[in-house]
Amino acid sequence: MASSAAMEETGGDIDVTNERAKYHGSKENCPAGSPKHFKKPSTAVETFNVEMTDNIDGDGDGDKKDLAAERSRWVLDGPKPPGLCEELMDSVRETIASCKHKYHSSLKNQSFPKRLISIQKEIFPILAWGREYKIAKFKSDLMAGLTIASLCIPQSIGYATLAKLDPQYGLYTSVVPPLIYAVMGTSRDIAIGPVAVVSLLLPSLVQKLVDPGADPISYRNLILTVTFFAGIFQASFGFFRLGFLVDFLSHAAIVGFMAGAAIIIGLQQLKGLLGISHFTNKTDVISVLKAVWNSVHHYPVLLSYLYLGALIIFSLAFHSCASFSLLDIWHGVKIVKHVKGGLNPSSVHELKFNGPFVGETAKIGLIVAVVALTEAIAVGRSFASMKGYHLDGNKEMVAIGFMNIVGSFTSCYVATGSFSRTAVNYSAGCETLVSNIVMAITVLVSLELFTKLLYYTPTAILASIILSALPGLINLNAAYHIWKIDKLDFLACIGAFFGVLFGSVEIGLTTAVTISFVKVVLVSVRPGTETLGKLPGTDLFCDIQQYPMAIQLPGIMIIRVKSALLCFANANFVRERITNWVLEDVEGNTKRAIQFLVLDMSNLMNIDTSAIASLQELRKSLTSQGIELAIANPRWQVIHKLKLAKFVSEIEGRVFLTVGEAVNAASISSGKNVPTGTC
Repeated sequence: MASSAAMEETGGDIDVTNERAKYHGSKENCPAGSPKHFKKPSTAVETFNVEMTDNIDGDGDGDKKDLAAERSRWVLDGPKPPGLCEELMDSVRETIASCKHKYHSSLKNQSFPKRLISIQKEIFPILAWGREYKIAKFKSDLMAGLTIASLCIPQSIGYATLAKLDPQYGLYTSVVPPLIYAVMGTSRDIAIGPVAVVSLLLPSLVQKLVDPGADPISYRNLILTVTFFAGIFQASFGFFRLGFLVDFLSHAAIVGFMAGAAIIIGLQQLKGLLGISHFTNKTDVISVLKAVWNSVHHYPVLLSYLYLGALIIFSLAFHSCASFSLLDIWHGVKIVKHVKGGLNPSSVHELKFNGPFVGETAKIGLIVAVVALTEAIAVGRSFASMKGYHLDGNKEMVAIGFMNIVGSFTSCYVATGSFSRTAVNYSAGCETLVSNIVMAITVLVSLELFTKLLYYTPTAILASIILSALPGLINLNAAYHIWKIDKLDFLACIGAFFGVLFGSVEIGLTTAVTISFVKVVLVSVRPGTETLGKLPGTDLFCDIQQYPMAIQLPGIMIIRVKSALLCFANANFVRERITNWVLEDVEGNTKRAIQFLVLDMSNLMNIDTSAIASLQELRKSLTSQGIELAIANPRWQVIHKLKLAKFVSEIEGRVFLTVGEAVNAASISSGKNVPTGTC
């Protein structure tokens, strides 16, 4: 507890009362509260309100007292706040009215054809920016599209293999979703297609339902069904403005999750890189390392694979011929073999909406939808801020949702924004989403004409391509930054990391979300409380811990609750904290006998019945010690509930608009000249 001693340390003996008087300033600028607030009237709040209008001896200014009474009545006589249903309906009406005003104001003076065009521009942003598209931009987009296509083709095949699908499904996913996003998305830089994290997440969840090795067709159908559900959830988030659900995965959780996933993805590539035939389907690091260890008797073969990988990298310039000649030397080297070419085939008939796994596929679709949206929106916002344009989050969700819905009908699995390809797209100088169109057309041409050249591609090349993309997923600087700023956030980060590394993707995500929720609960259950003092030379009351120069007024303790909600979970903690502070102050400072406790409720947004009961217990405890309780600046819902619970009558109407008025009324009531201002 700070006292006048804090002032003595800064420069000699200072009398607290004189110091307060020095810094108080003119009394005319601050209407005083009535000391009769702290005299116990015989009647209830009505008597208190009437007495507020009386003149006080020694002050001689009835107008000020009338003003103080009027300000207190502002608090006590406010209208009834809206209920929960009313608030929900108001929120819906505001959203509808906002959309109606937005579109009505822009469409009301237009003819029907122009209105139709305006609506189409809102749904398909390409119609808006496409009118101003110039050939100079196309040159940049063409080079960027060809660049990301050269990276996308091998990556897509590798990620399809990671998802335990045939190679062509990765290429299919790089054709239709980018085209859909190009006409509906709002980002100029994001590159759409399969990504490593989603490609790992899908098999880790779906193979628990169907073994991809035993029944690859059913497994593929479930993947497509999950893609459909993921698209439905993503589009719904945008339609109903539920983007806050994506925030359940905090930035810290994503950093840890991505790092753990990168290590797991890298270890799983040892199967293709080293030619291991028998490998585990589990994703935890222990199972993967055990599978590698069990293959050490193939040590000479592993060496030959490493040597082969080095030669292949050296001879990438003449990829197919070199691979074919090397295959004559090392027999048994695993290759991609047949990649089915042609346009994306329809997969509508392959979606499974009946059967024992519908509920599970919907749950998996929700998880994948959130992860995919988190990555896409994160990368989109990053590059939008770098280029200085606005990214419409709701439109992004709708665009990503629709591209995955249509993708599920055209043999695509879940697509989203790629960190690595978006960075390449940005570096290559892309101007608009036309680069995605160029990429999609290039992949489509490759599917039509060049799939035979991919036949002899060793799987070691695909593994090395995936491995080359993994270091970008491990962000040690971000983890260190999180550690410096917030230790609980860092706990969520390493929880996600170790959960993925030693458990599974599900365990990692669940661990991260759980830790994040525990953090929120801890902050809610143990809210901060602070003792306030008056800053010299000002009318402000501030935390004496943050501002040691703040002066505590004689006989008055001012406490502020820093929680937005006082409820069953934290009310007893706050009550005990206040009681202990009062006892410590009384026992530790005999010169400062507490007569009044002012409870600042300016931060408190709502209160429940348990909290009101705790306040009643606090009042009784303070009364038994001869301490009177007052409250200052209660919010709408708070004062309404306190009046219904008759707590205002119990404290005899000692309700003030500001802390300054409460302190002034208490000081006059005690007969001490304690000048105060409004807070």
